[in-house]
Amino acid sequence: MTISLPTLSALETRILGTLAEKQRTVPDTYPLSINALQAGCNQKTSRNPVMEASESAIVQALEHLEELGLVRRISGGRVSRFEHVLGKTLGVPTQAEALLVVLMLRGPQTAGELRLNCERLHRFVDISSVEAFLNELAERESGALVVEMPRLPGARENRWMHLLAGEPEISEAAPVRAVAGNAQLEALQARVEALETALAALQAHVFGQAE
Repeated sequence: MTISLPTLSALETRILGTLAEKQRTVPDTYPLSINALQAGCNQKTSRNPVMEASESAIVQALEHLEELGLVRRISGGRVSRFEHVLGKTLGVPTQAEALLVVLMLRGPQTAGELRLNCERLHRFVDISSVEAFLNELAERESGALVVEMPRLPGARENRWMHLLAGEPEISEAAPVRAVAGNAQLEALQARVEALETALAALQAHVFGQAE
């Protein structure tokens, strides 16, 4: 069922993005406990902006997301765990969900950046396929989920931004980040993300035992 969503807070957006990311990158520890979710929301890498969300703030945001039907609580163990239903609730395919997730976690990006940063969630064949799904998200009859932003001075590509947290403030938008064109830089980023995924899985395991 597709619904029209109210404007989400920055933390609610981060929680949804984190749940959707971890579902694909560390499926063995998904659904996530509150401690694991907090660690994922407050990561120092692959996040823009970096947050320092408290446990109480995350619990409050989760309650609102549950009311909206975007998050479900999984009970039955020693601790409650949480899973998202973002794609199902919004009625978007997995490819479009991957783009939304990366935009929710990393902020405005070009189609080229999105293709690179979506690699662990969904591998797009080329930039044109990324643009096709972005256009679908922007032209939905039930309401746009992304918007193409005006090109900044000196930029070669337009950036895209999700609309789950409301319309973007164009004047306050962060400058364009260049697409990593150097093979060594891309390899380093892949190594960092792999280490980050392993650390998240270890944290989830340790926290799960402690709880």
